Amino acid sequence: MRILPRPTWVLSVAILLVFGTVLVIDGTVRGSTLTEAPAPAVAGPNGQVPFAVAHGAPVVDVRSSPIRTFAPARGTIAFTIDGGPDPSRTAQLLGVLSHFGVPATFFVSGAVVAQHPEAARSILGAGSEIGIRTFTSQDLASVSDTRLDRELTLTELALAGAVDRTTYLVRPPYSASVAGLDDEHFALVRRLADHGMVSVFSDVSAAGWTRRTTDEILATVVTPDKAGRVISVDASEGGPAQLASALARVIPALRDRGYTFATVTRATGLPPAGQQARERDKAVGDGMLAVVAVSTTIVAALGWLLLVAGGLVLLRLALMLVFAIYHSVRRNPKRFRWGPPVTAPVSVIVPAYNEKECIAATVRSLMASEHPIEIIVVDDGSTDETAAIVRGLNLPGVRLIRQANGGKPAALNNGIKHARHEIVVMIDGDTVFEPSTVRLLVQPFARPEVGAVSGNAKVANRKKLVGRWQHIEYVIGFNIDRRIQDLLGCMTTIPGAVGAFRRTALLQAGLVSDDTLAEDTDLTMAVCAAGWQIVYEERARAWTEAPTTLQQLWRQRYRWSYGTMQAMWKHRGSVFRSGPAGRMGRVGLLNLALFQVMLPMLAPLIDVFLVYGLVALDPVRTLQLWGAVLGIQMLSGLLAFGMERENPLPLLWMPLQQLVYRQMMYAVLIKSMGTALAGVRLRWQKLKRVGDFGGAGAAAGGR
Repeated sequence: MRILPRPTWVLSVAILLVFGTVLVIDGTVRGSTLTEAPAPAVAGPNGQVPFAVAHGAPVVDVRSSPIRTFAPARGTIAFTIDGGPDPSRTAQLLGVLSHFGVPATFFVSGAVVAQHPEAARSILGAGSEIGIRTFTSQDLASVSDTRLDRELTLTELALAGAVDRTTYLVRPPYSASVAGLDDEHFALVRRLADHGMVSVFSDVSAAGWTRRTTDEILATVVTPDKAGRVISVDASEGGPAQLASALARVIPALRDRGYTFATVTRATGLPPAGQQARERDKAVGDGMLAVVAVSTTIVAALGWLLLVAGGLVLLRLALMLVFAIYHSVRRNPKRFRWGPPVTAPVSVIVPAYNEKECIAATVRSLMASEHPIEIIVVDDGSTDETAAIVRGLNLPGVRLIRQANGGKPAALNNGIKHARHEIVVMIDGDTVFEPSTVRLLVQPFARPEVGAVSGNAKVANRKKLVGRWQHIEYVIGFNIDRRIQDLLGCMTTIPGAVGAFRRTALLQAGLVSDDTLAEDTDLTMAVCAAGWQIVYEERARAWTEAPTTLQQLWRQRYRWSYGTMQAMWKHRGSVFRSGPAGRMGRVGLLNLALFQVMLPMLAPLIDVFLVYGLVALDPVRTLQLWGAVLGIQMLSGLLAFGMERENPLPLLWMPLQQLVYRQMMYAVLIKSMGTALAGVRLRWQKLKRVGDFGGAGAAAGGR
């Protein structure tokens, strides 16, 4: 038996591959904190650093022997800008440099060039030159040769695609002056030279210039002999406007003292840094930039979708605070009455297919009902002992109707056909009622406009983890939605486990349809579309056996999800109608679309960005944001459990539920949409039952 239709597997795998690739690419160009090596706090031993380097000029060429170092000519300043190129910061610094006619050497990160190629092009357009800080600008002194080669290759490709140039100038990350070189970092200089690179250090650091006066800055730059200087400027320091302002003060002051300005290569007499990229590298670089552009655009879009998900979470919390709490207060049984007591007998229909584990407890719980009822068990072609068990109970008022297997809708319709009373209660064969359930469930029919009533379905088997997760979902999700929809007059689903209908409303709705896999949602919408009001009676509780394994849960939620989408599409015309049908269409379908389709699909982005943020962004801030979202959900859970008068201890499992259960619901929705797009028609899938009601059967009178 094929559980998953092949087209949905293909679509699901394709989506996962696309999103995984996008996140990996975007995470790579942003720099991975998992591979980041921290800058050394204290320099190590330097016995292997040659004297000519440690006491030499800031530009070091170890590509050949002997080692050569180069310094700017006397009276020449070479500004070097570290970091970027950032569209905003680079533009402000270039604006100041261009205003004074000063070129500079920008040491850029390949990852940033890949994200902002236009900023790299603006550097060359302003007459400055480009060097590199490798791809991720991480400390590469202790990395493997393979990693170093990859860093340089990716950077060269990024430059080739952005500016059609390569460069031989490099500033080793976390470097300052040659005097501070230790053995490990000088070894890096040699490894860079093996790739044809010349390392550029600095004589003066511009750190703190934004907080110093012009005279204080000049004191660190100007020497009695007007020696040439390489000045390193960290583009990420402080605000770009303050840094640009500091340069705007220093440049004219140095010019007044007779200094001139040049790029590193011009100041030291080296060949130009920019070299024409090979045609092959240019083509690969263009492709790389295109892929990065698509990836960053998708991640940016996902970021906006994450904001939408956060907004929906907050909106749902607001609705809960306003509507659900108001519903709980308004329906206080001490003050609220539907009208005159409804005492007329009702017909209870129990569709059953291979329910031998549960059917006895279900029927016995109904027999304990405080309200006069007839019980109709419709055996839908069971191949086990379901019919024999019902017959063997030999209980008065219980009728057994047997039919060939035709599905749950056919069984319900057959039961409706044989029902003797106007009010019909429907209950699943794996559910037990409390003695008061039927009585409470039918009281809203005191109002003639009410055509159907939803009860409160609860998970009975909560001992295992999967059951606890569903218990949380029922309380926080389904039942809160019903409170809100009840007040708004747009109920979209009466659960198959516990619902009551007027026979007249059922006939006007066309009885139970098999057009969808969510016959309860379809029927509810059809009754509403027929002009009837549907309400929620939270006190009419039914205890149902939830799936006990993830595989069974997957099958059930897949059917629910796909069937709900079918029902939404089937009743889409209600959007343009008036009365209860219009409210259901405009408000109820919108509620389903937002909170049962869109939010479950977007919610996993919270966890996706948790992993992504830990890897590629700021892990502390990422954990803070994820914790804030979890806190909001915990608050929602506490409110919901309070309204249901449930023990809140199961909420301790919510963090794990967010990381596992929600991801499965996400996959279910993707698969459902894929099935719909592929045009696959699914059949009903029976879940395996074990008859575990967690003690609810006895409490409900099912001894």
